[in-house]
Amino acid sequence: MPFDRIDLKILDLLQTDATLPVARIADRVGLSQTPCWKRIQKHEEAGTIRGRVAVLDPRAFGLDLTAFVFVEAAEHSAHWRQNFLDVTDAMEAVRDVYRLAGSHDFLLRVLVRDMAAFDRFYEELAARTGPRSVNSSFVLEHMRTRPSLPLAALAPQAR
Repeated sequence: MPFDRIDLKILDLLQTDATLPVARIADRVGLSQTPCWKRIQKHEEAGTIRGRVAVLDPRAFGLDLTAFVFVEAAEHSAHWRQNFLDVTDAMEAVRDVYRLAGSHDFLLRVLVRDMAAFDRFYEELAARTGPRSVNSSFVLEHMRTRPSLPLAALAPQAR
């Protein structure tokens, strides 16, 4: 789906604050409300906008430990990979799953209360998936998260 300058402005505004009223978005991008709303609907229908969520602070819920877990698969089969995805999908602590190229096959971002909770997570992951190896790195300090995409770099250049 192609994106023009106005689409990118609308999407950038929404990814920064999805609670903005359509009237304010329309004003900021130089459209009236109806065409602006139609563009938003078009992006929702196309799956460009996958959802609208509130970003919560994990520490407010006692989720004080973030771990990045690198997993090497025991085998490189579709069956093993599907089982791994099924298991990690069912584990609430797993927030992100990435398939990698390189020395590890998967990277998980895991949120838990403390090291004891991580140990329980690790034991369950190992028992249910049987990985070749698991290596974890623990976050000492969360410096920044950018949940938004870098859309400004994609905007057509003015001539």
